[in-house]
Amino acid sequence: MAVRINSFRDIANRYDVILCDVWGVLHNGVAAFREACVALTEARARGLTVVLITNSPRPHPGVIVQIRGLGVPDSAYDRIVTSGDVTRALISAGPKKIYFIGAERDLPLLDGLGVELVSSEDAEIIVCAGFFDDETETAEDYRATLSGMAKRKLPFICANPDLVVERGHRLIPCAGAIAKVYAELGGETRISGKPYVPIYRASLSEAKAVRGGIDLSRVVAVGDGMPTDVKGAQDFGLDVLYISAGIHALEYMHAEKTDETKLAAFLKNEGATPKWWMPRLA
Repeated sequence: MAVRINSFRDIANRYDVILCDVWGVLHNGVAAFREACVALTEARARGLTVVLITNSPRPHPGVIVQIRGLGVPDSAYDRIVTSGDVTRALISAGPKKIYFIGAERDLPLLDGLGVELVSSEDAEIIVCAGFFDDETETAEDYRATLSGMAKRKLPFICANPDLVVERGHRLIPCAGAIAKVYAELGGETRISGKPYVPIYRASLSEAKAVRGGIDLSRVVAVGDGMPTDVKGAQDFGLDVLYISAGIHALEYMHAEKTDETKLAAFLKNEGATPKWWMPRLA
């Protein structure tokens, strides 16, 4: 079982670099978690380098604007790497006639890549940044359209591998849920965000740019998503601090109290071996 810590200070001297998830750890889509922001700001003051690593489909400049608006201070991090950042390389290397799935706010993902937005019938590839309307739609709403595209063997680029995120006290579906449907239909998916290697390489490259050489044994990944944050960091060989009050809280929490027996069973069932855990980063 992972070790319960009460404060990041308990383990700060073990690490030089923090790769920290954003949505679910630093904010809930409505407002920043103040104690998490304080924890990262204090860690940087101790000499640690903080790279935010997020499955947001937006390139990082847009995420900086977003999280400032939610109350995350610039002092909480050194660099940001997004799934959108690493996904742009996949889009650039692919066919140019794109069927785009996502909200208008996600279109900066395509800026400067020389692509053409076309109908599903004319497309040579699919790029999915999210839902057209994540407040009302489910992934199943896309199955009929995707079925025909899968039969045509169109590749599907997913800019946000998350299945769900918190928005206030609700769980909202993400592009990863649509990618899952496409894979079920036999379609080919291409993904660079968490839990895949490209986003970790890019994040560590940013950390190296800040501080020079890095010892992977002194890097800790912080996150709340089991199939993305935890799996990705474990597969890359990093220590993990699991934030338990995130998207999986209903599995083992009741009235904001953690049933540690249920938590242990959940982690075992998921094949997860985080080194540390705490309900919220603080």
